[in-house]
Amino acid sequence: MSAEKRLVMQKLMEIWKKLVNPETVSYLVFGVLTTVINIAAFGLLYDMLAWPLVAANVLAWLLSVIFAFLTNKLFVFRSKSFAPRIFLRELVSFFAARLLSLGVDTAGMWILVDLLLVNSWIAKILMNVVVIIMNYVLSKLIIFKKEK
Repeated sequence: MSAEKRLVMQKLMEIWKKLVNPETVSYLVFGVLTTVINIAAFGLLYDMLAWPLVAANVLAWLLSVIFAFLTNKLFVFRSKSFAPRIFLRELVSFFAARLLSLGVDTAGMWILVDLLLVNSWIAKILMNVVVIIMNYVLSKLIIFKKEK
């Protein structure tokens, strides 16, 4: 293997190690579980109980965000402090970030389902991919950042 190829492989391995670590793997696992809760609640409310699209989406969001906060705090970013100041900052910033992603999710659902006539399940899955990426970045850089 040439020196140039070895350098490229070394760079790819460095990128891989940054992307695939216990934190990102656990975030993805709990992200999938959060997504399952979101999609199941949405399906129950929208498809089975015939709730309006936005109402079903908001309640599904609320249930999944409560689950996500607890799992992100305890298992992903390992923020063990329950000191009122720290806990409240994390909780408020987590919900604020998730409100932003709710807006993105709801707007995306409305555009995809009501305007573009995409199947609601396909739209929900697509929007959850967008939201998972957005939420990880916000959680990592802002909400559960390690104090130095």
